[in-house]
Amino acid sequence: MTRTVRITQAGGPEVLTFVDLPLEDPASGQVRLRQTAIGLNFIDIYHRSGVYPLPLPSALGLEAAGVVEAVGPNVTDLKVGDRVAYGVGPLGGYADARLIAADRVVKLPQDIDDTRAAGMMLKGLTAQYLLRRTYRVKAGDTILFHAAAGGVGLIACQWAKSLGATVIGTVGSDEKAELARKHGCDHVIVYTRENFTDRVREITDGKGVPVVYDSVGKSTFDGSLDCLSPLGLMVTYGNATGLVPPVDPQILSTKGGLFLTRPTIMAYMAKNQDLTASANELFEVVQSGKVKIEVNQTWSLADVADAHRALEARKTTGSSVLLP
Repeated sequence: MTRTVRITQAGGPEVLTFVDLPLEDPASGQVRLRQTAIGLNFIDIYHRSGVYPLPLPSALGLEAAGVVEAVGPNVTDLKVGDRVAYGVGPLGGYADARLIAADRVVKLPQDIDDTRAAGMMLKGLTAQYLLRRTYRVKAGDTILFHAAAGGVGLIACQWAKSLGATVIGTVGSDEKAELARKHGCDHVIVYTRENFTDRVREITDGKGVPVVYDSVGKSTFDGSLDCLSPLGLMVTYGNATGLVPPVDPQILSTKGGLFLTRPTIMAYMAKNQDLTASANELFEVVQSGKVKIEVNQTWSLADVADAHRALEARKTTGSSVLLP
């Protein structure tokens, strides 16, 4: 049996329920994992609340670490006892055990523990594709990263700094500003009392930045466009304050021939070779010490509703992990 979290309707944290389900042997191409740590991410809130609608009833959770306890036919790269992690689903991470396709998991290096792995896979792989593929950050770039003290932000800002970029980050409080400064941000803007667009223009002597990474969504989108230099790239990859309204493409023309993209980790990691290569690059920067993974909150899986409330209320920093 496996104890797992399900929702039968979209809504607040109260819709999260526990069910006991039979745990079958893995089919061809699958492995069975005994999970040891589960990542908590803002996309989980979108799934639970219906911002990203799911067919119901549905499991939740896209990220976890664990140990392989059974291997199905035609799995050649994994064996019982291997420590592995995943960060791009499929849904079902909120459980003490599960079946998953073998090509969706990666082996963990010995020096990365399970809790840290569960706090870094989805967020770290997101940072990897944003910085190395969506816009390839290089030495000398000045970039703007919103929510710099969040789970993705703390990883991405350290990583961008290690690449030689000047990093401008936005945060919501002085406490988060200090955290962002300690994790790679050269300039921190507290958006609750500063106009971030004006400050970016001031920091860049009016030039703007070549790329903006924005997971905040509705409340920052328009201002972010005004931070870009001509031919700059607007990367909107989340909706913490709500969905961005429809955009007239002519706006991109009038603001300097801008580019706009709405990437997803599922698209970037759809192929096993991309997932593996991205994970290896993530492990490398973590093992080198260039990027430190901060797991700042842990909850028991039994307290998942409280964890969702804290995340939704912006009371968390860095990574958050659920322990089965």
